[in-house]
Amino acid sequence: MIKKQNLKTRIIAKDLLFPEGPIFLSDNSILLVEIARGTLTKVLKNGKKKVVAYLGDGPNGAAIGPDGFCYVCNNGGFEWEISDDKKFRRPVLQSKNYKNGKIQKIDLNTGKFKTLYDSCNGIPLCGPNDIVFDKKGNFWFTDLGKVRERSMDRGAIYWAKCDGSEIKQVIQPFMTPNGIGLAPDEKTLYVAETEGGKLFSYEIIGDGEVRKLNFPYSVNGGLLLNSEGGIKRFDSLAVEKNGNICVGTLFDGGISVISPSKGLIEFHKLADPYITNICFGGQGFDKAFITASYEGLLLKANWKRDGLKLNFNI
Repeated sequence: MIKKQNLKTRIIAKDLLFPEGPIFLSDNSILLVEIARGTLTKVLKNGKKKVVAYLGDGPNGAAIGPDGFCYVCNNGGFEWEISDDKKFRRPVLQSKNYKNGKIQKIDLNTGKFKTLYDSCNGIPLCGPNDIVFDKKGNFWFTDLGKVRERSMDRGAIYWAKCDGSEIKQVIQPFMTPNGIGLAPDEKTLYVAETEGGKLFSYEIIGDGEVRKLNFPYSVNGGLLLNSEGGIKRFDSLAVEKNGNICVGTLFDGGISVISPSKGLIEFHKLADPYITNICFGGQGFDKAFITASYEGLLLKANWKRDGLKLNFNI
């Protein structure tokens, strides 16, 4: 049984409206989205916040591309459950004003942005969630779908080019795909399933192509990497330099560390029940920056192993 370890953190920023998608920048600031505010926001080293762009709807995952632009998965917006004292919030349903999901491309110098993709082969994007760039400058992203009062979408995983010229549906259906990442050698794709609290891996065999396991060995073609029980949901993720996958974990509130060969090896417990994402930074990439979204906090912690440096940054 994996022992829960309480992770010591310090607060970098407060009063964020459901932060997600943290990116460590070379000036030691953190770029993130505030889903409930509809913004791309920069958190400076001293904790001050600066809105970079007002994107609207529901900006979710974010990543820097090879051209220095920021690419954001916009889920189209949520309805929120907010505590009586206004301190806590969580998404519960598709927004009443929802139209569609999209991938947005943002000029960080001007805050200007455009929609890069809002469909694939005539099928609208529903709720784009998380994104990762490969070394070639192409990106993979998840589309979790949307949840309504009595129904929900089956999600999908996509691959696309950053110039807007090509998008492929790679895996579908997939129930609530959320976090997405690449192994250090980029031969494996990782996808976290929210509702089941499961992490799956896929062998990458080409641009926008993966090898899938056949039924009955997999429900979505992926190899299941963890099999522990308990009430939890998985959110976004980051990869360590050694190949472990660190997944933001909801309800239980923390970071699940999963080895591709050994399954769950660590759980770092935090107070917030909505630990949605993690990124690595610092001089040796041994600092973890974590979004505690229910409380609206950006946290910083020492991490005992180095994180994997992302392919592109500014």
